[in-house]
Amino acid sequence: MAELDRQLKDYRLITAKILYHLPDYHKLLQEFIWQHYDLSPKFPELHKFLDFWDREIEGKIHSVYIARLDVITPGDYRYAEWQKTLQ
Repeated sequence: MAELDRQLKDYRLITAKILYHLPDYHKLLQEFIWQHYDLSPKFPELHKFLDFWDREIEGKIHSVYIARLDVITPGDYRYAEWQKTLQ
């Protein structure tokens, strides 16, 4: 239920693809996928993670690609095309 509460507070599922240089082989890139609920467009949770990465992880970040998913959307609800009386 915590996920639904976050979504009602405008948090959305964010997926970040992080490309980074391997510490010992600087010409090679490695990919890391990070997924979390975050606020768009400022992404405070992602910024916290990237700050942690800069402080604690040796691999220098090359690029970050972000995708977001609105889990609760108006398209999730539709009216039925027929009407019946239930007794």
